[in-house]
Amino acid sequence: MRPKKVAILTAGGLAPCLSASIAGLVDRYTLVAADIDLLCYRSGYKGLLLGDSIKLTPADRAAAGVLRAHGGSPIGNSRVKLTNVKDCVKRGLVREGQDPLQVAAEQLVRDHVDVLHTVGGDDTNTTAADLAAYLAKNNYQLTVIGLPKTIDNDVVPIRQSLGAWTAAEQGALFFERVVAEHGANPRMLIIHEVMGRNCGWLTAATAREYVQRLDRLTLAPGFGLTRDRLAIHGVFVPELALDIGAEAKRLRAVMDRVGNVNLFISEGAGVESIVAEMTARGLEVPRDAFGHVKLDAINPGRWFGDQFAKMLGAEKVLVQKSGYFARAAPANAADLALIQQCCRHAVECALRRESGVIGQDEERGDELRAIEFTRIKGGKAFDLHTPWFGELLRALGQSLAAAAPATAH
Repeated sequence: MRPKKVAILTAGGLAPCLSASIAGLVDRYTLVAADIDLLCYRSGYKGLLLGDSIKLTPADRAAAGVLRAHGGSPIGNSRVKLTNVKDCVKRGLVREGQDPLQVAAEQLVRDHVDVLHTVGGDDTNTTAADLAAYLAKNNYQLTVIGLPKTIDNDVVPIRQSLGAWTAAEQGALFFERVVAEHGANPRMLIIHEVMGRNCGWLTAATAREYVQRLDRLTLAPGFGLTRDRLAIHGVFVPELALDIGAEAKRLRAVMDRVGNVNLFISEGAGVESIVAEMTARGLEVPRDAFGHVKLDAINPGRWFGDQFAKMLGAEKVLVQKSGYFARAAPANAADLALIQQCCRHAVECALRRESGVIGQDEERGDELRAIEFTRIKGGKAFDLHTPWFGELLRALGQSLAAAAPATAH
């Protein structure tokens, strides 16, 4: 049955695809199904639980294209897990004794929503699947169509998640500014911490993008403006086991020769060691509603700085995080093209009432399709044997063969 009302929500952390995805969906519906009513829930699942929504007017629909020039999400995000009852009660989203799934479902019924578009990562979309399953048991047919938003590019089985290319580009731009700090102090250790809890793709892709940008710069060696000083000297991702001693020896030689060291580190690299240290000291490990370690709270970049500083003889350590800069950018041309393609397919699926997460299915020859929710999961590891990554490490003097894949990932 053709839908009469469609709702959109964005959830989880920001990514450079949210505004453009909203624009893509609204524009497509306006073009091919202008009679379908559209509404947006404010602040993701929080807005759904509280019944806080925006009904789009013809003027809103006509102005949707403006969103492509903006980052973030104009309708707002939140990290809410509908199956985490305790957290929902604590945050005042439901009352004691209420089931968040039931509250959300009843709100969708009251709003007469036939199709729900969720723009988010694996947690967002699997939560949407839980909601659809709950409604199906209660004889309400809700079509849920997800769009894969994660700058980590770590959703199984999706080849490329929306916004990840832009995040890598923006992270490289961020480091172009930060790297000049090497001249602010002798023997400077600069650590660029990049987002990526379980997957090193973003760190690797950001490093690759930075190196390509560095290749285009004109330098002045006579003034000390050399490639060696601006280069990346090490890339550390969760998928690689790290031999601190061996890397410190290699990097000490770089520090002695060049006068500074620049490292790119995934925020998820070294987390298990940090957690083990905190646990051994009897400290509580902070976690979010989904059970994930709060990476900002444990500060992996600072941990790496503390580990390396003395061994490298660094006089100063500078830790800089590009995550909030990169994730809030508007989508670049490559991401806009992918977003448009996915939004077009999402609306086609909505009109025929087919649920799933829209993406290039790696297990089906990269076909763009509505991937079954049961096959969606996070934590896809970065393939260390990706040719360009091997080339990058060799250029840095870092050996892939000497570092076995981390068993924990």
